[in-house]
Amino acid sequence: MCGRFALSAPASRIQAVFGLPALPELLPRFNVAPGTQVAGILNDAYGPKLEWFRWGLIPSWAKDPKIGYRALNSRSETARSKPMFRSAFKRRRLLIPMDGFYEWTRVGKTKKQPWHIQLPNGEPFAVAGLWETWTDPDGETVKSTTLMTTTPNATMEPIHGRMPVILPESTWETWLSEDTDLDAVESLLVPFEGDLHPYRVSTYVNKVANKGPECKEPQTDEENT
Repeated sequence: MCGRFALSAPASRIQAVFGLPALPELLPRFNVAPGTQVAGILNDAYGPKLEWFRWGLIPSWAKDPKIGYRALNSRSETARSKPMFRSAFKRRRLLIPMDGFYEWTRVGKTKKQPWHIQLPNGEPFAVAGLWETWTDPDGETVKSTTLMTTTPNATMEPIHGRMPVILPESTWETWLSEDTDLDAVESLLVPFEGDLHPYRVSTYVNKVANKGPECKEPQTDEENT
């Protein structure tokens, strides 16, 4: 499961990495949590564009939006066939930009050690996602998203049993296009083959209310004792 991530790069860097049109300045976010608004990148006739989505996918047929908290992630092995995700898998795919994500490993019986995982150069990267539009009884529409996960690569395996589907740039167009054969779409949902840089961070990140850069700062030796 991926339950927390960061997108702290300046708007100009996100724009350059993803080939987006000019973006308004974005506040750095060091502890993005479920239920909040997250950036998603779609393709239209004019190229890639950035929109905002609630994290936690709400299917169009849902009666209660709280179902989204059960759909923060979608497993790559079952998304194509599972009723909650299969419609979005066919035609509503997006990229979720981030420059790091968090996972926790158990230490002893009660303690959990948080980790921040990023690319070695700290650059933003793209995670595969699905999106839906849901309309509430008052007619208000909510766009929501879920992050795709897969089995861990060699770097992530000691930390967690799942990892986000990180898509190399060469696959972005294939993932986003509605014309892509679904077998080809499914073939992209594999563990990341590139290098990752995981490092321990302090338990400051555990609290959703903590939003500062301390969330992703490396843990000090004193905190290890």
